[in-house]
Amino acid sequence: MINGSQQQWLVRNSKLDGWTNGVWNQVFSGVVNAPAQNFTTPPTGNPYTTLATSPVTREEPFIYVDSAGNFNVFVPALQRNSSGTTWGSGSAPGSSIPITDFFVAKPTDSVQKINSALAQGQNLLLTPGIYQLDRTIKVKRPDTVVLGLGFPTLVPNNGVVAMSVADVIGVKLAGLLFDAGPVNSPVLLQVGTKNAHKSDPADPTSIQDVFFRIGGATPGKATVSLQVDSDNVIIDDIWAWRADHGNGVGWTDNTADTGLVVNGDNVTAYGLFVEHYQKYEVIWNGNGGTEIFFQNEMPYDPPSQADWTEAPGVDGWAAFKVANTVTSFSGYGMGSYSFFNQGVNIYAANAFEVPVTLPHSSLNDLLTIFLSTAGFGGILNVVNGTGGSSTIANPDVPVTVVSYP
Repeated sequence: MINGSQQQWLVRNSKLDGWTNGVWNQVFSGVVNAPAQNFTTPPTGNPYTTLATSPVTREEPFIYVDSAGNFNVFVPALQRNSSGTTWGSGSAPGSSIPITDFFVAKPTDSVQKINSALAQGQNLLLTPGIYQLDRTIKVKRPDTVVLGLGFPTLVPNNGVVAMSVADVIGVKLAGLLFDAGPVNSPVLLQVGTKNAHKSDPADPTSIQDVFFRIGGATPGKATVSLQVDSDNVIIDDIWAWRADHGNGVGWTDNTADTGLVVNGDNVTAYGLFVEHYQKYEVIWNGNGGTEIFFQNEMPYDPPSQADWTEAPGVDGWAAFKVANTVTSFSGYGMGSYSFFNQGVNIYAANAFEVPVTLPHSSLNDLLTIFLSTAGFGGILNVVNGTGGSSTIANPDVPVTVVSYP
């Protein structure tokens, strides 16, 4: 494997025959034959963050045809402290669900019809297309599978929440795209009920290959894209994007505060891509969380520093905020980049803000980058006032912190 120009990259639970090259932020989690850990200040060689095992995973559900020609959905089993693939030595552990246990939805189906099928105990298979939602899709039953084909696009109208998951165990969401509607939604996808703390570590809910878009295709607004209130949730490959180009794009047009809010405890996330939101891009309020690989670009378009200020005397907004009430959190391979394009200097005081009381080395392999050779402003510190700045003085050069606190 030759990694050419990918600035940031995550490989999870795979087997490599070799890996060469690296740009800014290469993370390997549970990968056989991964390159050795190499992340330094100042940077030397290829920037590799390597974890021998992934703490908790479940591969996403997929459709297959059995020997009798029947369609089924396979749900892989939960794994802990795993490395390599699930299928390299034969059939992967898991269970099958016949397609007859799914409501196969089309964009012409009403939300009422979809919710009725879910309430009657069916799983949900969303075929390709754009689903205009006049109300919330409600997932209330434990172990429900909601699987999208061809990234079905869910668009909430009239400011509704696009999808909500009750505080139940074992729900699997995969292959979905949430596209904010023209009337502001408080949240696009809400998983669980805040402060309920009802979950089962042996059967966690998972959110995999689920993407969010605020503007870009059509004008859209949503305060929060993804809110995770349940405990023990697995988040696996999320791209939350407030559009920086396309249709309906502008500081007051495609408004969105935050891409991800985690209120649940013991949530594990792999591959968070969260870009261009207007306040904290990620807020992590839950205890015992783990984040493996984070990629962020701060918003390009704040018109002035006054329009983008976290608090008096604190420029900008941190990309990743761990709440002061959190006592344990682990982060690996986390990068935040700036490119302010309005022709005025805009600064962020910090890329990351976390409690200074976290255990030693809770955060590992952090970096910031100034993405232009002729831009404005930048990020003044990597984390909590430490690590140095990335500005026009050091464009395209990673500013790193190996360990914090």
